[in-house]
Amino acid sequence: MTSRTLRTLTVLTAAATLCTTAPAAYAAAQDTGRRTPGIAAAWARAWNGTEPQALGALFTADGTYTDEAVGVTFRGRKEIAGWKARADTLIDNVHVTIRTTRLDGDRITVRAVYSGHLKGAPKPFAVPMTTRLDLDSSHCRIAFDQDHYSLAAVLAQSGLPADWTPPAA
Repeated sequence: MTSRTLRTLTVLTAAATLCTTAPAAYAAAQDTGRRTPGIAAAWARAWNGTEPQALGALFTADGTYTDEAVGVTFRGRKEIAGWKARADTLIDNVHVTIRTTRLDGDRITVRAVYSGHLKGAPKPFAVPMTTRLDLDSSHCRIAFDQDHYSLAAVLAQSGLPADWTPPAA
């Protein structure tokens, strides 16, 4: 079995496991308001990991991901995984630390810290982020993701000018 096949099976197995455990995690989060819903925890793990496909696999086939700070939107698992891959080429140690979640019907609001070190920047950054995750009807996958954080704060903390742009892909 090739490493690519093994990686694909790993991602698919994780997604299937998530779908079987998501309803219980969803119910627990709705009942107590204290637990992080499984899909939100998986979302953070995917951002913190090194496999872009793991992030894409969390979305519905036609899911949408919007990064409001840089003004980009991606549709479908492949484009979303591509955005994670691009982030990994620009930012060392990309990390999302969930602080709180709020579940309201099919929507999870995540308050987190987004951190990393832009390659070539003098310093790392760690900024507050709020993310809206709209789930599919089974609460197994993300249908819509909208990230909000301050690009100006990222650049300032990184020691970069306000007009800095990443190198072309």
